[in-house]
Amino acid sequence: MPVGKVVLVTGVSRYVGGVLARRLVADPSVERVIGVDVIPPPRDLGGAEFIRADIRNPMIGKVIAQGDVDTVVHANVIATPTFAGGRTPQKEINVIGTMQLLAACQKAATVKRLVVKSTAAVYGSTPRDPAMFTEEMSAKRLPSSGFGKDSIEVEGYVRGFARRRPDTDILMLRFANIIGPRIRTSITDYFNLPVIPIPLGYDARLQFFHEDDAIAALVRGVTGSATGVVNLAGDGVLTALQAAAIVRRPFVMVPMAAAGPIGSLGKKFGLLDFSPDQMSFMAYGRGMDTTAMRESFGFNPSFSTRAAFEDYARTVTPVVPSFDAVSGVLGGVVGAAQQVLGRPTRGKH
Repeated sequence: MPVGKVVLVTGVSRYVGGVLARRLVADPSVERVIGVDVIPPPRDLGGAEFIRADIRNPMIGKVIAQGDVDTVVHANVIATPTFAGGRTPQKEINVIGTMQLLAACQKAATVKRLVVKSTAAVYGSTPRDPAMFTEEMSAKRLPSSGFGKDSIEVEGYVRGFARRRPDTDILMLRFANIIGPRIRTSITDYFNLPVIPIPLGYDARLQFFHEDDAIAALVRGVTGSATGVVNLAGDGVLTALQAAAIVRRPFVMVPMAAAGPIGSLGKKFGLLDFSPDQMSFMAYGRGMDTTAMRESFGFNPSFSTRAAFEDYARTVTPVVPSFDAVSGVLGGVVGAAQQVLGRPTRGKH
């Protein structure tokens, strides 16, 4: 009989899941770590056992049962469609995968703790938002697409699971945008653009959470006893314009109405994969209250929002875009604006 926890981690082929599995192997309170994903991890899991399994398939139940798993970490809610092969597989992994995983957990009598890696995106981003969201608050306008919408559904399924398995301890961690020198996300892609589009008339307040703090928080979630919902963000905020200055990238102000077409343009050329909800985030921003993170969860991040972003910015090569590059971006902005306004822009002769 194991003397420590037997932990199953989903999504170990991606950065956070893989590093988390390695970190848990080294924790003295953990006896065994099982990592699952549809593809082998690109990095060594440091002694964790890898099982090639798709959480969308009921077979995940056999993995949990045969491994006598008592703690499940769901780290496989994918934020960016590009990393999943498109929006359809992203939604299937996020929503169908969560349903199947929770169904397997419900049947497994050994499972006593569930830790879910969720996101601040569930709060949405609108001009009517409070200065700081607490865990009890909900979105003023629910995310209408992409990762935010999926995460709302995931949290709903987790609440349903909690009602059916009241004997299971459940911890939901809502992370601000995770950033750092090694992780790649839609937000790191955004600030790595040669010219950064920022909605005209806005300068969003942004919070970030360093990748090292994210791993440490998940380890604490696994080995600790905290339950409920916890917001996680570094101290302080950065504005979008301050962030652009830190990465030493030029920016262009785009009409808010053109933000959606601009995002589509970036996706078309493989520069970034931003949904309309994410573009709203770049206009209105978001703030989370982190009192529970410190008091009930007992976690103090090592990096502030600014320090986390600055650590990421070290990996970004400053660019001085050519005239042709700037002209191309501005041409795309004008084209998107024309598309939104429905009329051509006439030049002087």
